[in-house]
Amino acid sequence: MPNETRSAGLTSQLILFARNFFKHPAMLGSIIPSSPFLVNDVLSQVDWDRAQVVVEYGPGVGTITQQILKRLRPDGMLIAIELNPQFVSFLHEKIRDPRLHVVQGSAASALQALASLNLDRADYIISGIPYSLIPDPTRQEIMDQAREMLSPNGTLLVYQFTDAVLPYLQSSFGSVRQDFQLLNILPARIFACTL
Repeated sequence: MPNETRSAGLTSQLILFARNFFKHPAMLGSIIPSSPFLVNDVLSQVDWDRAQVVVEYGPGVGTITQQILKRLRPDGMLIAIELNPQFVSFLHEKIRDPRLHVVQGSAASALQALASLNLDRADYIISGIPYSLIPDPTRQEIMDQAREMLSPNGTLLVYQFTDAVLPYLQSSFGSVRQDFQLLNILPARIFACTL
């Protein structure tokens, strides 16, 4: 029975994700959620012992969100910032974890989201939002806020299907490391950015 429940949950996630892709392709950038290979590659770059405050931009149906919560320390906090109200409702209904705080809004207002929770810094920001589809001023505002929000030894982890975000990352962060995950539909680039 648990496998049937898990399978039904996964099916509802995929249907919701695909339906929203066709309604709002610029919000998602992909028709299916991230592969386990990509999720593991991104999250393997986090030092989970020191990751107390993690911010996720664009959690969608929670594919990475759930994996973050599996690794996050018991006293940690995950702030998931999501623009799509259907995904916000889905996350509230499907993931019951007191460490998770789902905020409806834009990554361009991330500092405000943190302030609403009496926080001013994040140890990690994990972002899969499709930067290539975001207007230039908003893209720059997201970078500026991420830079301001990160703790001095924090890391911004970005996964994308193109390198359109690279010039913004390079002009906003002191160090940008790149990696690549072929076992994803579409193959993805991973950027690890530090101050």
